[in-house]
Amino acid sequence: MDSWRAYRDFRFLWVANFFANTAQWLQLLSVGWLVRDLTDSFASSGLLVVAVGGMTTLPTLVVGPWAGVLGDRVDRRKLVMAVQSFMTVAAIAFALVVHSGHIEWWHAYIYVFVSGVCWSTSITMRQTLVANTVPREALVNAYASNTLTITGTRMIGPFIGGVLITTIGFTWNFAIEAGLYAATVLAFLPMKTPYLQHRPADSSGSPLANFLEGLRYVRKQERVIWNLLVVGLIPNVLLHPVWFVLPVFTVEVLHRSADTGGVLLAVTGFGGLLSAITIASVGFGANRGLICLWAVLVSSASVVLFAYSPWLVPAAVLIGLMSLAQATFRTSSSTLIQSLVPDHLRSRITSLHLYSQGFVFMSSLAVGLLVDLTTVVVALAAVGIVGLVLGSISYLVLPRVRQAG
Repeated sequence: MDSWRAYRDFRFLWVANFFANTAQWLQLLSVGWLVRDLTDSFASSGLLVVAVGGMTTLPTLVVGPWAGVLGDRVDRRKLVMAVQSFMTVAAIAFALVVHSGHIEWWHAYIYVFVSGVCWSTSITMRQTLVANTVPREALVNAYASNTLTITGTRMIGPFIGGVLITTIGFTWNFAIEAGLYAATVLAFLPMKTPYLQHRPADSSGSPLANFLEGLRYVRKQERVIWNLLVVGLIPNVLLHPVWFVLPVFTVEVLHRSADTGGVLLAVTGFGGLLSAITIASVGFGANRGLICLWAVLVSSASVVLFAYSPWLVPAAVLIGLMSLAQATFRTSSSTLIQSLVPDHLRSRITSLHLYSQGFVFMSSLAVGLLVDLTTVVVALAAVGIVGLVLGSISYLVLPRVRQAG
């Protein structure tokens, strides 16, 4: 936590990200179990449960790149505050709909889609702002410390949310989500961006020209970034729906309820927490690219073993290991990319880095359909095996990534 102690503005950003990410994980748990309850008698229940989790990332396909362009043209801090203020209102409205008792499964899809538009915009800005609140030499430590706001909140939000669902229902989960968005805005109010670099005089132009400039940069000047974006499809698209399958796995394989589902999602946060603490403490050395590739392989193997774990303790250990490997990939790839990119392109390249997550909705549909056609065990095993195959191919054919430091 060296960066947290040394840089005042990074502390404000860290706290804001803590609130925002807690809200996101609380929402992911809540809508998954809400849709499962509302569709329990449907033949396509598995598909609907998995797909609603992926719906959050769908707007990234359209919104993501332009959010990056916008972030390189306007005040990133003010943009995040505006988006989170809107989400406060939206979460309150949805909580009232749930409380009214007139909730339908498709209401959850609409809410998650709106939330996804806001998330696609804010996540790019919140990651980019890390480099605007610390100097370059503190970047690795700051990014690893910032990862704690993702993995740590995955321990807190789902655990509390699962207990609330089984005791008093869903309404309070969404009300708390609204309060967390409001707290994010308050944390951003005193924050400054002392390490924001002035844009070059020739960086103006149309939004389309700005977007193409960022795309040309990764395609021609920094090919290792392009390779990392391709490898990122495995953990960020193929394996990501595993988290959305947890409600189905919890009921059908472990024969447990929402409180256990919350514990499993919380365990994934613990795995990511271990990764973030280790990286923040000891760094990477000169092997970040190689670490990315090994993280993909470990994460995929963990999913295969998790699929065949009908007991809670080994299942929790394996899903935690998967999360540890995924967090390691994301932290190592993010810091490597951010260390290569000039600040006037930072939001655009960050949005391209996150763009692959927009395809999670499609992979969620495929995994959900496979769950309904076969079993949740077969679906998870298939996902993990495909990840192992693609990860092995990436290791063999991408020497730039293996050698990137």
